[in-house]
Amino acid sequence: MSDTVASRGLDALGFIAREGSHARVPLAFRPVVAAARDRLLDAFGTRLDSAYLNGSIPRGTARVGRSDLDLVVVLRSEPTGADRDAARGLGEAVDKEFPQIDGVGTLLFSRARVLDERERHDIGWFVACLCTPLLGEDLAEFLPRYRPDSTLARETNGDLALHLPRWRRRIAAAGDGEEALRPLVRFMSRRLVRTGFTLVMPRWNGWTSDLREMAEAFAGYYPERSEQLRRAAVSGYDPVGDRAVLRSYVDDLGPWLADEYARVHGEKSPRPEGWD
Repeated sequence: MSDTVASRGLDALGFIAREGSHARVPLAFRPVVAAARDRLLDAFGTRLDSAYLNGSIPRGTARVGRSDLDLVVVLRSEPTGADRDAARGLGEAVDKEFPQIDGVGTLLFSRARVLDERERHDIGWFVACLCTPLLGEDLAEFLPRYRPDSTLARETNGDLALHLPRWRRRIAAAGDGEEALRPLVRFMSRRLVRTGFTLVMPRWNGWTSDLREMAEAFAGYYPERSEQLRRAAVSGYDPVGDRAVLRSYVDDLGPWLADEYARVHGEKSPRPEGWD
């Protein structure tokens, strides 16, 4: 395998290599990770099956005061409202205590869902390739290896069309202040860049979580839309609360991307109600 391919997040056999490790966590964020680990045990106790880090902190690219802490919590049964309240409270407490992070995001899943065949190329892939074990059993041991193919593209981001109406409602309901709009710009920018990247991922033949690298990979195949995705990558890292940006996402870039994605890879397989 060439150095070019090997450098694109693949191992020597062409599978997506697991990104992130505890060794890569920057020194400034290690107390944050330690506190989160302890509080996860306190918050979920025996209901906790496993927990993971993901995002820029375990990849070693986090920026002090700008990056958030991303956690994935896997429970022994389906998450309840009380579990979500506990996760929210934990995140607020850690965010308040540690100024080096800008928020905490926590995803909750059951063990059964992570290992469900229907989630094999979505949540399963996410845990196996993009998450760094923090507590409990590593469920990657029960999951396959993954290649950057069309099946993975379809099952990870082939549902953008379903999300656009929800995005429009969120934009309409949001206030006009920077604090209300900035998180929406960051969230939607990141989702669109990742969708644009996975659209071309099988042809690019690799994986990256760097938004700018994602946008450049996309640009090689869709030059007419390249500047839009490059700007979205910038907004994914340094968002400005601009309603016009959000409108451009749901009125132009998002619908085009959803249509092109369906044409190239098809639509994501249906999930049971409640599996958002």
